Amino acid sequence: MSAEESERSRLPFEPNKKRQKPAKTQSKPAPQPQESGKQAGRKTPYTKEEMAIPQVVSQRMIRRVAGFCGVPTALGITTLVVSYLLAIYSDIQLPPIAVLLVNMGLFGLGVLGITYGVLSASWDEERVGSLLGLGEFNTNWGRMVAVWRETRQKNS
Repeated sequence: MSAEESERSRLPFEPNKKRQKPAKTQSKPAPQPQESGKQAGRKTPYTKEEMAIPQVVSQRMIRRVAGFCGVPTALGITTLVVSYLLAIYSDIQLPPIAVLLVNMGLFGLGVLGITYGVLSASWDEERVGSLLGLGEFNTNWGRMVAVWRETRQKNS
Protein backbone atom coordinates (compact mmCIF):
# COMPACT_ATOMS: atom_id res chain seq x y z
CA MET A 1 0.00 0.00 0.00
CA SER A 2 1.47 3.35 -1.01
CA ALA A 3 1.65 6.46 1.14
CA GLU A 4 -1.27 8.08 -0.70
CA GLU A 5 -3.52 5.08 -0.17
CA SER A 6 -2.67 4.84 3.52
CA GLU A 7 -3.93 8.42 4.00
CA ARG A 8 -7.45 7.46 3.05
CA SER A 9 -9.47 4.36 3.78
CA ARG A 10 -10.33 2.21 0.81
CA LEU A 11 -13.91 1.90 -0.38
CA PRO A 12 -15.48 -1.47 0.35
CA PHE A 13 -16.09 -2.01 -3.38
CA GLU A 14 -12.85 -0.42 -4.65
CA PRO A 15 -10.74 -2.82 -6.74
CA ASN A 16 -7.66 -4.21 -4.99
CA LYS A 17 -5.27 -4.04 -7.93
CA LYS A 18 -3.54 -0.81 -8.86
CA ARG A 19 -4.06 0.55 -12.36
CA GLN A 20 -0.82 0.53 -14.37
CA LYS A 21 -0.11 3.41 -16.72
CA PRO A 22 1.39 2.44 -20.06
CA ALA A 23 5.08 3.29 -20.45
CA LYS A 24 5.74 6.32 -22.62
CA THR A 25 8.15 5.84 -25.49
CA GLN A 26 9.95 8.55 -27.42
CA SER A 27 9.76 6.87 -30.83
CA LYS A 28 6.46 6.56 -32.62
CA PRO A 29 5.24 2.96 -32.82
CA ALA A 30 4.23 1.49 -36.14
CA PRO A 31 0.48 1.77 -36.75
CA GLN A 32 -1.31 -1.42 -35.74
CA PRO A 33 -4.42 -2.79 -37.41
CA GLN A 34 -7.68 -1.91 -35.68
CA GLU A 35 -10.16 -4.57 -34.59
CA SER A 36 -13.72 -3.20 -34.43
CA GLY A 37 -12.60 0.21 -33.23
CA LYS A 38 -10.28 -1.05 -30.45
CA GLN A 39 -6.59 -1.76 -30.49
CA ALA A 40 -5.79 -5.47 -30.64
CA GLY A 41 -3.45 -5.65 -27.64
CA ARG A 42 -5.29 -3.20 -25.38
CA LYS A 43 -7.18 -4.49 -22.33
CA THR A 44 -9.35 -2.58 -19.91
CA PRO A 45 -7.73 -2.46 -16.47
CA TYR A 46 -10.97 -3.32 -14.63
CA THR A 47 -14.13 -5.13 -15.59
CA LYS A 48 -17.52 -3.43 -15.31
CA GLU A 49 -18.34 -5.59 -12.29
CA GLU A 50 -15.20 -4.40 -10.48
CA MET A 51 -15.96 -0.73 -11.17
CA ALA A 52 -19.72 -0.84 -10.50
CA ILE A 53 -21.30 0.27 -7.26
CA PRO A 54 -22.96 -2.75 -5.63
CA GLN A 55 -26.75 -2.97 -6.03
CA VAL A 56 -27.36 -2.76 -2.27
CA VAL A 57 -25.33 0.46 -1.97
CA SER A 58 -26.91 2.09 -5.03
CA GLN A 59 -30.43 1.33 -3.76
CA ARG A 60 -29.48 2.84 -0.40
CA MET A 61 -28.23 5.97 -2.19
CA ILE A 62 -31.41 6.24 -4.26
CA ARG A 63 -33.63 6.00 -1.16
CA ARG A 64 -31.65 8.69 0.61
CA VAL A 65 -31.63 11.01 -2.43
CA ALA A 66 -35.39 10.54 -2.78
CA GLY A 67 -35.88 11.58 0.83
CA PHE A 68 -33.36 14.40 1.13
CA CYS A 69 -34.17 15.82 -2.31
CA GLY A 70 -37.82 14.88 -2.69
CA VAL A 71 -39.14 16.37 0.54
CA PRO A 72 -37.77 19.92 0.03
CA THR A 73 -38.73 19.86 -3.66
CA ALA A 74 -42.28 18.75 -2.83
CA LEU A 75 -42.49 21.47 -0.19
CA GLY A 76 -41.30 24.04 -2.75
CA ILE A 77 -44.04 23.01 -5.17
CA THR A 78 -46.59 22.99 -2.35
CA THR A 79 -45.71 26.55 -1.32
CA LEU A 80 -46.31 27.72 -4.89
CA VAL A 81 -49.73 26.07 -4.95
CA VAL A 82 -50.66 27.31 -1.47
CA SER A 83 -49.61 30.89 -2.21
CA TYR A 84 -51.66 30.80 -5.43
CA LEU A 85 -54.72 29.39 -3.66
CA LEU A 86 -54.40 31.99 -0.90
CA ALA A 87 -54.27 34.78 -3.46
CA ILE A 88 -57.29 33.48 -5.41
CA TYR A 89 -59.67 32.22 -2.70
CA SER A 90 -58.88 34.50 0.23
CA ASP A 91 -57.84 38.07 0.80
CA ILE A 92 -54.34 37.04 1.90
CA GLN A 93 -51.76 38.51 -0.45
CA LEU A 94 -48.27 37.19 0.21
CA PRO A 95 -45.41 39.37 -1.02
CA PRO A 96 -44.08 37.85 -4.24
CA ILE A 97 -40.49 38.23 -3.05
CA ALA A 98 -41.30 36.14 0.04
CA VAL A 99 -42.78 33.37 -2.11
CA LEU A 100 -39.75 33.55 -4.41
CA LEU A 101 -37.22 33.38 -1.56
CA VAL A 102 -39.00 30.48 0.13
CA ASN A 103 -39.14 28.57 -3.14
CA MET A 104 -35.50 29.27 -3.95
CA GLY A 105 -34.52 28.08 -0.49
CA LEU A 106 -36.54 24.88 -0.72
CA PHE A 107 -35.40 24.05 -4.26
CA GLY A 108 -31.82 24.82 -3.21
CA LEU A 109 -32.19 22.38 -0.32
CA GLY A 110 -33.46 19.84 -2.83
CA VAL A 111 -30.33 20.25 -4.93
CA LEU A 112 -28.11 19.92 -1.86
CA GLY A 113 -30.18 16.89 -0.87
CA ILE A 114 -28.95 15.04 -3.95
CA THR A 115 -25.34 15.39 -2.84
CA TYR A 116 -26.09 14.74 0.81
CA GLY A 117 -28.20 11.69 -0.07
CA VAL A 118 -25.32 10.07 -1.94
CA LEU A 119 -22.64 10.99 0.58
CA SER A 120 -24.69 10.12 3.68
CA ALA A 121 -25.38 6.57 2.52
CA SER A 122 -23.14 3.85 3.88
CA TRP A 123 -20.86 2.65 1.08
CA ASP A 124 -20.24 -0.60 2.95
CA GLU A 125 -22.48 -3.38 1.65
CA GLU A 126 -22.96 -5.03 5.07
CA ARG A 127 -23.61 -1.84 7.07
CA VAL A 128 -26.86 0.07 6.69
CA GLY A 129 -25.78 3.24 8.49
CA SER A 130 -27.67 5.69 10.67
CA LEU A 131 -30.96 7.43 9.92
CA LEU A 132 -29.50 10.86 9.11
CA GLY A 133 -26.11 9.52 8.01
CA LEU A 134 -23.91 12.19 9.61
CA GLY A 135 -21.09 9.74 10.38
CA GLU A 136 -21.25 8.24 6.90
CA PHE A 137 -21.25 11.72 5.37
CA ASN A 138 -18.06 12.65 7.24
CA THR A 139 -16.36 9.41 6.19
CA ASN A 140 -17.40 9.65 2.54
CA TRP A 141 -16.59 13.37 2.33
CA GLY A 142 -13.12 12.63 3.69
CA ARG A 143 -12.63 9.91 1.08
CA MET A 144 -13.74 12.23 -1.71
CA VAL A 145 -11.43 15.05 -0.60
CA ALA A 146 -8.50 12.61 -0.31
CA VAL A 147 -9.07 11.42 -3.89
CA TRP A 148 -9.28 15.03 -5.12
CA ARG A 149 -5.94 15.80 -3.44
CA GLU A 150 -4.32 12.66 -4.88
CA THR A 151 -5.54 13.56 -8.36
CA ARG A 152 -4.32 17.15 -8.04
CA GLN A 153 -0.87 15.96 -6.92
CA LYS A 154 -0.63 13.47 -9.79
CA ASN A 155 -1.63 16.09 -12.35
CA SER A 156 0.80 18.71 -10.99
